[in-house]
Amino acid sequence: MSGKKFSQDHEWIEMDGDIGTVGISDYAQEQLGEIVFVELPEVGATVAAKGQFAVVESVKAASEIYAPAGGEVVEVNGALDDAPETINSGAETTGWIARIRVADPGELDALLDDAAYREFVSGLED
Repeated sequence: MSGKKFSQDHEWIEMDGDIGTVGISDYAQEQLGEIVFVELPEVGATVAAKGQFAVVESVKAASEIYAPAGGEVVEVNGALDDAPETINSGAETTGWIARIRVADPGELDALLDDAAYREFVSGLED
């Protein structure tokens, strides 16, 4: 798999070997507004595909973040503890939430590629 894959819940995953870096999309952070807190998952935790593994709180609301694929959390973006607004400025880059060792790469087949996700999002804005 090359490039990011997106869920219809607005999470993204980008694979490097069996490790997937996960975050929320630019669209999601725009909808949430100013992010003020991120509840990160625990390193070593096992997450299920489509299972909640983090929470992002903005001035508007709290939003559950779902894992686009199941596996073990191997790293979290600790910088978000002190600067949760990093998600607003770099949702699909420096604002990543966690890295997961993906147990079943086949789960990624259900996700959207960049072009399909952009088309999905544009349908939401009509």
